Amino acid sequence: MQVRELAVPGGYEFCPPVFPDNRGLFVAPFQERAFRDATGHALHVAQINHSVSRPGVVRGVHYADVPPGQAKYVYCPRGTLLDVAVDVRTGSPTFGGWDVVRLDSATYRAVYLAEGIGHAFIALAEDTVMVYLCSTSYAPDREHTVNPLDPALGLPWPADVEPVLSGKDAGAPTLAEAAEAGLLPSWLDCQARYAQLRAASAH
Repeated sequence: MQVRELAVPGGYEFCPPVFPDNRGLFVAPFQERAFRDATGHALHVAQINHSVSRPGVVRGVHYADVPPGQAKYVYCPRGTLLDVAVDVRTGSPTFGGWDVVRLDSATYRAVYLAEGIGHAFIALAEDTVMVYLCSTSYAPDREHTVNPLDPALGLPWPADVEPVLSGKDAGAPTLAEAAEAGLLPSWLDCQARYAQLRAASAH
């Protein structure tokens, strides 16, 4: 398993080996040892989400209040998508920055986004499936959205694809508006949460 930290601190790309043969293929998109070596803690899975999207569908930018936040380990078992990690943590040295990883059913790359990192993606193929391993259960009162078309963010959506958004995502505030309204997690609170996770895993 090859691992790369993203330009957004606390985000990682995992590249597992794929073993094809005359029956099909075998791959392990999540491997605990590689995950612990990268993050310093275990991944607690409270909920698994599964979405199916047609080309052009954009989901995000989603994030949750910290604490406790919601970390996500995501991969694409069918289709192709561009997965984007967005730093929405106020006070972060990379606040407003982002990184992008192409996830698909050829490489089975995965992305981990620590608590407080915003997550968005765009589907590029029919019936594109995204699987999310989530560290906490769905809690609508703690979950928020930044508009994925916020021009100040400049997320890397393909120019030749018309974005398809939910009403909630389309009506979401820009990053600046969310910051002004006090809706964003703080870098310090996120760092405290990460330290808590590492300490719990050390015992």
